[in-house]
Amino acid sequence: MLGTFVGIILGAIIILWIILYSIRIVPEYQRLVIFRLGRVLGKEKGPGLAIVVPFIDKAVRVDLREFVLEIPQQTCITRDNASISIDFLIYLRVINPTSSVVSIQDFSYATRGLATTTLRAIIGDIDLDNVLSKREEINVKLQAKLDDVTQRWGVKVTTVEIREITPPKEVQDAMTKQMAAERTRRAMVTEAEGIKQSEILKAEGDKQSKILESEGARQSQILVAEGEKQARILVAEGTAQALEKIFGVAKQIESNTLALQYLDALRAIASSPSSKILFPMELTSFIEKMFKK
Repeated sequence: MLGTFVGIILGAIIILWIILYSIRIVPEYQRLVIFRLGRVLGKEKGPGLAIVVPFIDKAVRVDLREFVLEIPQQTCITRDNASISIDFLIYLRVINPTSSVVSIQDFSYATRGLATTTLRAIIGDIDLDNVLSKREEINVKLQAKLDDVTQRWGVKVTTVEIREITPPKEVQDAMTKQMAAERTRRAMVTEAEGIKQSEILKAEGDKQSKILESEGARQSQILVAEGEKQARILVAEGTAQALEKIFGVAKQIESNTLALQYLDALRAIASSPSSKILFPMELTSFIEKMFKK
């Protein structure tokens, strides 16, 4: 009885272990690559519940999430024989789980080695100045070359980002001096531009001042001329009015009064020692008129 009971318990434990081993829960971001008796099944399993046959099937989990490989500083020689250190990041993800398991033993390690050799090849064809200024172009070239190789492993290189480029100390010192000189030049240009603008504004102010002064003088001359014109008009009008009054008064003088004035004038002439006496022609006409009256 005891032996039978122990056998039943051992059998139950074995059956439970087989059941637990056979049932696999696969998350959404993973797939199971199944090897049955050493051969790969046609399709990966997952996500969800997957059944594996104990002692016959071997399951390998593959993560489909994008991950990053950090490549430490690599010393490279540029085309102009300058030594620089570059470290960068590689972003990749598995697009074919079966190929990533069957085609290569460790695609992460292989990608690291491929990245370092490809980087040295790319940098060797570029001058130092272009390495420092064309970082994005180097990223694109490196990504394209890596992706051409990793695709046969079922891995896609999505992005390559150079994190830091460290040139030689001599180059860094030269860059520092160049930057200081460039800032000095910009400061001098800015100062000269300020002086230029100040002189322009000053000249413009002088110009406007002279224009306003000339305009004021012209307006003053116009006002003086206008005043003289008005004064002359008033004098002429006064003279005309005076003449009109004189002419009106002269019309009112009687002819007899005028004849008496002529006679007084003749008497004054006659009293003079001269032997000749001149009679105005108008006198005869005035005398005739007087006697006719």
